[in-house]
Amino acid sequence: MNSNMQQAPDELERVLVGIQSYISIRRHFDDIAFSVFETDEGNSPNKKDFMEDLWERMQLLSRNGWKVKSVPKPHLSFEAQLVVGKSHRFHPVSCPPPTFTMSSSEILKGQEKHEANLKYPQRLRRLHIFPTNKAENMQPVDRFVVEEYILDVLLFFNGCRKECAFYLVSLPVSFRYEYLMAETIFSQLLLLPNPPFRPIYYTLVIIDLCKALPAAFPSVVVAAVHALFDRISNMDTECRTRLILWFSHHLSNFQFIWPWQEWANVKGLPKWAPQRVFVQEVLEREIRLSYFEKIKQSIEDAAELEGLLPPKAGPNFRYHTDESKESTEGHRISKELVSMVRGRKTTRDIILWVEEQIVPANGTKFAVDVVSQTLLDIGSKSFTHLITVLERYGQIISKLCPDEEMQLLLMDEVSAYWKNSTQMTAIAIDRMMGYRLISNLAIVKWVFSPANVDQFHVSDRPWEILRNTVSKTYNRISDLRKEIQTLRKSIQVAKEASAKAIKELEEAKSILEIVEGQPVSSERPGRLRRLQGFADKAKEEEVTIEESLEAKQALLARGLEEGKELLRLLFKSFVDVLTERLPPVSADGDVPNLRAGDPNVTFPASDPEAATMEIDDENGADNNSQVNGENMKAGYTIGELEQWCLCTLGYLKSFSRQYATEIWSHIGMLDEEVFVGSIHPLIRKAAFSGLCRQMNQ
Repeated sequence: MNSNMQQAPDELERVLVGIQSYISIRRHFDDIAFSVFETDEGNSPNKKDFMEDLWERMQLLSRNGWKVKSVPKPHLSFEAQLVVGKSHRFHPVSCPPPTFTMSSSEILKGQEKHEANLKYPQRLRRLHIFPTNKAENMQPVDRFVVEEYILDVLLFFNGCRKECAFYLVSLPVSFRYEYLMAETIFSQLLLLPNPPFRPIYYTLVIIDLCKALPAAFPSVVVAAVHALFDRISNMDTECRTRLILWFSHHLSNFQFIWPWQEWANVKGLPKWAPQRVFVQEVLEREIRLSYFEKIKQSIEDAAELEGLLPPKAGPNFRYHTDESKESTEGHRISKELVSMVRGRKTTRDIILWVEEQIVPANGTKFAVDVVSQTLLDIGSKSFTHLITVLERYGQIISKLCPDEEMQLLLMDEVSAYWKNSTQMTAIAIDRMMGYRLISNLAIVKWVFSPANVDQFHVSDRPWEILRNTVSKTYNRISDLRKEIQTLRKSIQVAKEASAKAIKELEEAKSILEIVEGQPVSSERPGRLRRLQGFADKAKEEEVTIEESLEAKQALLARGLEEGKELLRLLFKSFVDVLTERLPPVSADGDVPNLRAGDPNVTFPASDPEAATMEIDDENGADNNSQVNGENMKAGYTIGELEQWCLCTLGYLKSFSRQYATEIWSHIGMLDEEVFVGSIHPLIRKAAFSGLCRQMNQ
C-alpha cells in the first residue's frame, strides 16, 4: 500500500473514497444467530461489525503513512526492476446479481440468504477472550494481518497437523502473538454454524502448539479456558458442547492434569448452574476417555468435585442371579433365555418361545422388560458384544416392539439398564435405531418424555441422544443422495459399454462371405458366442444398476418423508414443552427477561486483574453479563425454571441453525403446523434466529 501511495496516489485515493462511500450507505451487520455469546437485550447500536472495525483501522493506518510491521516487504530487493516494469490492468470484477426481486416472498428471500451464507461463509467471527492488557504490542491493523496468516496456515495445512503447528509458530512478524493465535484458533473451533474443519483438527493443533511452545502456549490455553469458563452461562449451547468435548480431549493428552481446586466452588452452586454442569460434563467425558479411578485420582486436590463424578459405570441388571435375592418369574425366564442363547437356539425358536410361553402368561410389557434386559446383559461386555447381540437377536426385539408405544418402553429399559453410563445408553439407542428396531420419531418422543425433560438443564444425556438421532437421519439421506449420484454415473458407463458390445456383435454378424453360392458369417462361431456373451453381460449389468438406482430412489423418498416428519415432531415437541414452562408475556407486551436473576444479590468485588476482562461486544455479550467468575463466587442467581427455559431455548436455536437447509425446504409446513397461532415470542425468536429469519416473517 505504501508503494501504491507513492506511485499512484490518485488511484489509491479514488479506491479509498469509493470504500468510504460504500461504508456510509452499507447496512450495519448484526450477526446474532452466529454469536458465541448470547444476549437478551439485542446488540448495542455502537458496536462495530467486522467491516466497520477493519475500515476504522485502515483509516488510522492511512494517517500513519501505511507503515505495517506485520507485512513482509520482499519487493524492496527488486524495487528498481519493478519501477520500470510493465504495468498490468486487472479485469473488472462483477458481483452476481441477487436472484430474488422486490416482489419475492419473505420465505424465498430467507432461503436465498441461507444459500448465500452456505456458498460464501464468513471466514472469521472474532472471539475476544483475553483482557485488553494481555494483547501483544501490535498496531491496530496488525491483528487483521496476523489473523489472516493464521487462517491461511490452518487452511493449507489442514491435513498436516505438525507442519501446521510449525508454521503457526514461525509467522513473519516481529512481535509475540500467542494470545492472538489462541483467540483465532478458538474462534475457529467455536465458529457457528460449523467450523471449517473437524473439531479434532483444532484439538490436535492446540496440542502440538503446547509442545512446540512449552514455555508460552500452555499458559495461554489455561488463561483462555478460565476466561471462557467465567462466561459459560452466556455461551451458546452448541459452543458449550464443543468446548466440553475439546477440553476433555485436550486434558486426556496431558495426563488429565488441571488445577481443579480453582473450580472447586462450583460444587456449592445449584445443580443447574452452567459452570457446575460444565465441570460435571467434562469429568463424565474424561471417564469415557480413561476410567473412573484415574479421573477420581486427578481431582484429589479438589475433593469437593467428587460429588460431580458420574456413578461408576456398570450395568444395572434387574434379573441378576443372587442367592440373597428371591427368585421371581422374571429371574426364571431370564435364566432360560440365557440358556437358549448359549445353546445357539435360532432366532425363530426364541421368538416362538416368547410368543407361546411368555407373552400369553405375563403380557407383552413384561416380555419386553425381561427379554431386553437379558439381551442387553449378554451384550454388556463391550461395544462389539452389544452389536453382535443386536445383529443376531434384534428380530426378537423387533417382534416385541413393532410400534412406538413399545419402543418407548424399550428405551426406558435401555436407560434403566445403563443408568450409570450415559455413553452406553446413547450407543445402545443409536445402534437400535441403526438396525431399525427403534424409529427416530420414537426417540424424539422419548427424549421429550417428562423424565427426560426434567434433565434438560442439568445433563447432556438426553441432548446427546437427540443429536445422534437427528444427525443419523440426515446423514442417511445425504449418503443416499451420494449413492444415487454415483449410480447415475455408473448407469451412463454401463449403457456405453452395453452399446459398444452390441455394436461389436452386430458388426461381426454383418460380415458375410459366399460359400457354395450362399452368404454365411465369416466370423468363427466361437468369437460370435463370446461377443454375444459380452453383450448379454453388459446389458445385464446395466439392468442391475438401474434396479439398484430405483431401489435407492425409493429409499431416498422414504428417508425424505421421515426427515419431514422428524422436523415436524421435533419442533412441535420443543414448542409444547416450552409453552408449558415459559413465563407469560406481560399485559403490556413485555417479554420476560430470563436472565434477570435475583436483584437482591450483590456481588463481591473481583480481583483487579480479572476486572479488566474485555467485554466482547463483537460476540454479543451484554453489559449485564456476569463475568470473571462473579456468579460462581456469589452463587448462581438464575432460578431453576428460568435456567431450564434458557437451556431448552438454546438447543432449539442450535437445532434450527444446524439443520437450516432441511428446515428451509419444509418451512411452509412448519409455519402452517408448528409456528402458528400465539407462539411465545421467545420460542419464535430462538427458532427464527437459528434460521437467520426475521421475526416478522
